[in-house]
Amino acid sequence: MRSLVYYVAVTLDGFIADTDGGADVFVQTPELLGALFEDYPETCPAHVRDLLGVTGEARHFDTVVMGANTHQPALDAGLTSAYPHLAQYVVTHRALPDDPTVTAVVDPVATVRELKQQDGLDLWLCGGGDLAAQLADEIDELHLKVSPVVLGAGVPLVGRGASLPPMELAGSQQLPGGVLLNRYVRA
Repeated sequence: MRSLVYYVAVTLDGFIADTDGGADVFVQTPELLGALFEDYPETCPAHVRDLLGVTGEARHFDTVVMGANTHQPALDAGLTSAYPHLAQYVVTHRALPDDPTVTAVVDPVATVRELKQQDGLDLWLCGGGDLAAQLADEIDELHLKVSPVVLGAGVPLVGRGASLPPMELAGSQQLPGGVLLNRYVRA
């Protein structure tokens, strides 16, 4: 059975974006990106893969699940999908541009439960915090890129009113720029 893995950057105080939804607080040096894309090449958006020299095959995920706000920057850039090399599920009530790799989803829980039963690599929960709250009971692992930054306010890792099942630390790796990649699995 496939796992739903919430792989996301987060501040020391638990925010995945600032109060406006921006992620500029997460410094993305070439060294950090190189380390991340070495282990998670499939998480590199297609439009920058060549520029960054990312050529690796998928190691963890063949499917990405995200909310409409997480998908919006791709649309703003004129892309129908940032990850055409993955099956992409966008939770939204809005119409999306036609793209064979993107499926609009209204019921994320039912969709994730169905996807978990299919063969393949794990499912990447890309964001955001509100979607993580809706899928809290379905999250099997956390892969948190913890940046040494404190925001004090912003978009929380998991939206209000939700909690995740108990997790155990499965590993921690120090990355360039003081970022820690902490991997947690359900206890």
